[in-house]
Amino acid sequence: MAGQVTADYVHRDKMATPGDLLVTQNAQLKWTNIAMREKPVPAAIDVLARNFVRNSSDACDLGFVILHRCGESFYFLLVSTWRNNNELWETVYAKENAAEEDFKPFTFTTSHRGTYCIWELGVVSHEQQAWKRFVVSDRQAGDVSKYLNDQYEGFV
Repeated sequence: MAGQVTADYVHRDKMATPGDLLVTQNAQLKWTNIAMREKPVPAAIDVLARNFVRNSSDACDLGFVILHRCGESFYFLLVSTWRNNNELWETVYAKENAAEEDFKPFTFTTSHRGTYCIWELGVVSHEQQAWKRFVVSDRQAGDVSKYLNDQYEGFV
């Protein structure tokens, strides 16, 4: 049993690149793009995703967004916020091909479903530690700023 890794799979690292903070009416969200180093997220897709989250998301409070270029024209847009002190809540959107004009909610067909891929987990792991540092702090305005400025950049 090979853990369902196909014999022809070749793993390559991707690059996590932090972006500017996204502030909505109800949320302050860190932003990270994930893509192959030689094929970063195009600026137009980044703008499209930011506008989508700004106008469509029910995200509130503090959290982070991962815009993941999964292939030539497939993108996952993962909007995550911290709720109930220590829970990470997530809404998943996707832009499945170049013909789609915008992102849309991504639906799962079974209750046992994918969560984060190996690349996204690199960012999520960093965010878990950043949130832990925040919740054990005094949680004053300066601590919020420290959390929001604590972003991962590098290979995942």
